[in-house]
Amino acid sequence: MDLSTKYLGLELKNPVIVGASNLVTDLKMLKRLEEAGAAAIVYKSLFEEQIQLENLEMDQGMTDYNERHAEMTSLFPNDVYESGPEEFLMHFKDARKAIDIPLIASLNAVFDDTWTEYAKKLEEAGADALELNLYNNPKEFEMEGRSILNAELDIIERVKAAVNIPVSVKLSPFYTNPLYTFNEMDKKGVNGFVLFNKLFQPDINVDLEEMHFPYNLSTEFDARLPLRYVGILFGEIEADICANRGIFTGEDVIKMILSGANAVQVVSAVYKHGPQQITKMLEDMEIWMANKQYTKLDEFRGNLSKKNIKDPFAYRRAQYVDILMKSSEIFKKYPMH
Repeated sequence: MDLSTKYLGLELKNPVIVGASNLVTDLKMLKRLEEAGAAAIVYKSLFEEQIQLENLEMDQGMTDYNERHAEMTSLFPNDVYESGPEEFLMHFKDARKAIDIPLIASLNAVFDDTWTEYAKKLEEAGADALELNLYNNPKEFEMEGRSILNAELDIIERVKAAVNIPVSVKLSPFYTNPLYTFNEMDKKGVNGFVLFNKLFQPDINVDLEEMHFPYNLSTEFDARLPLRYVGILFGEIEADICANRGIFTGEDVIKMILSGANAVQVVSAVYKHGPQQITKMLEDMEIWMANKQYTKLDEFRGNLSKKNIKDPFAYRRAQYVDILMKSSEIFKKYPMH
């Protein structure tokens, strides 16, 4: 079976990409993921806020004991400077050397200048493509949704003008109309969309009566949200589509290809089952394709997208109404005791 696909202009041996996570900072794990069959890897995100926090902590540590003596203004030499993203870039370069498959950089910056500055540095470090993490945590009641979108469109335009490598955008589903957002960003020339970002959310420990932040791994049911939007977007935008969230099996990958995805990203599947899960996913895909007499992905990509499906209401609210009308059937599967 030919599992090859194209994503962000990259020729991939199959559609399974390992998404950004702490897993990929271990060079031995990187090699294991490549050997298990991963077609590409997204390196852990460069978070500007993390760099700012680390620099603040370093500055505080270096100045706490300044001027404790009349003849001493500092314990440290004057040429010590903030590290910025240099340490991150050093590790990124090591990762680029460690594997032969494409390595995609992930970026989450704060200021206009640093979006382009860090994007250039990641390109220089050897990134094959760039993934922008765009999301907004609303904190102001007065901020309009359009102003958030305009700011994100400006970031895309700036980064696209600053680098020569392909640029994708990883989004959350929390837009008033995600389809409008995709369309506007597509006009700016983004090369791909990753649907969707799995945002970390706080929780409350009721025994201790305090906030805590548990790990937020995906479940198998999370795949339904990206599946719907992949199916709607296929054939309607120029950018490639990568499905993310709740993808654990070869069957899950097949579903995304049927709806129109170019590729998928997996993280939770590796955390829960190890790199060997990628191998099994690919093997299961080949078995399914052989049974269906498909020889390559393009033969069934998008066959069940909104553009190609026979049922015009499959991706609409009418599907929900149909479920409501048949609601009594749930008791046949789950009888009440």
